[in-house]
Amino acid sequence: MHMADALLSPTVGATLWAGTAALGGYASKKLKIQMDERVIPLMGVLGAFVFAAQMINFTIPGTGSSGHLGGGMILAILLGPHAAFLVMASILAVQALFFADGGLLALGCNIWNLGFYPCYLVYPLIYRPLIGKSQNPRRILFASLVAAITALQLGAFSVVLETLLSGKSELPFGAFLLLMQPIHLAIGIVEGAVTAGIVNYVYRVRPEILESMADLRPLDSSVSMRKIMVTFVVLAMMTGAVFSWFASTHPDGLEWSIEKITGQGELREAEYGIVPLLKRIQEKTAFLPDYNFRSPEPEPDENASAWPGIDGGTSAAGLIGGAIVLGAVALIGAGIRFLRRGNPADGSSNR
Repeated sequence: MHMADALLSPTVGATLWAGTAALGGYASKKLKIQMDERVIPLMGVLGAFVFAAQMINFTIPGTGSSGHLGGGMILAILLGPHAAFLVMASILAVQALFFADGGLLALGCNIWNLGFYPCYLVYPLIYRPLIGKSQNPRRILFASLVAAITALQLGAFSVVLETLLSGKSELPFGAFLLLMQPIHLAIGIVEGAVTAGIVNYVYRVRPEILESMADLRPLDSSVSMRKIMVTFVVLAMMTGAVFSWFASTHPDGLEWSIEKITGQGELREAEYGIVPLLKRIQEKTAFLPDYNFRSPEPEPDENASAWPGIDGGTSAAGLIGGAIVLGAVALIGAGIRFLRRGNPADGSSNR
């Protein structure tokens, strides 16, 4: 669901950039008033983990396609919507700038599609009512599945709608919709199961985190975050450095849908205007394009489709990217702390 610039017109891209920037400002304002500062380190390690998890595509059996986790529901459930949205924005910005994953014009759309829906629609309107206050593993599983599927369906529909509004006639609305929605339904089921597993782990180890979320209050100072923090640091490092080798070689759901309609996985990019300008900028900032070392003279790789793809460049990208996301979130936390000087927190949490 990382859109490329070729799918968008400058008008649609700029509109979603403006909407995303406004939402980021709203999230920052809410955190300035309500943020539980003990959650900032957890924001960083969860961001690093989700970054690494998004590198791993899993095959959708019988389709020739693959999908990867969005991670929006994991972040929203464990951090609250405002913190989760800013973490997701950080992840996607790092991916676009340093790894050329998703276009710069499309960055606003990608943040909206992967951040707004799970954080500000699905989490408060679906997940929280379903989970209630009596949390247990079965209820967490059910709520996570429904929430993740809904969030992915909304995101996939938005990709289709944004492409339609951009006037991309190569992708007829009906055909594009009929491919995108079912394939992302399958991806949503996997995402829901993984989300439930992670949330259930936190529930077993530190139920206080989920209880504080349900009661809209900050964590008690006596609650140790060490075990949770160490777990997600290790998961982020192992996922980025090792598990990423086992990513599916099939095209993801969006590329697969485009290929089914056009016969190729990508649309032709504009030769003039803002799109080629942004592409040139991205080529300069992306020091590990496609999550690998730069190759000065690309040559056909006979082992490009080999699985697993054991590659030091991929491991480096996973570790470096996770570290950059961690640093970006730390800067966000420091910025919000700075803004809160003279405006002390009122004792509420970041919901």
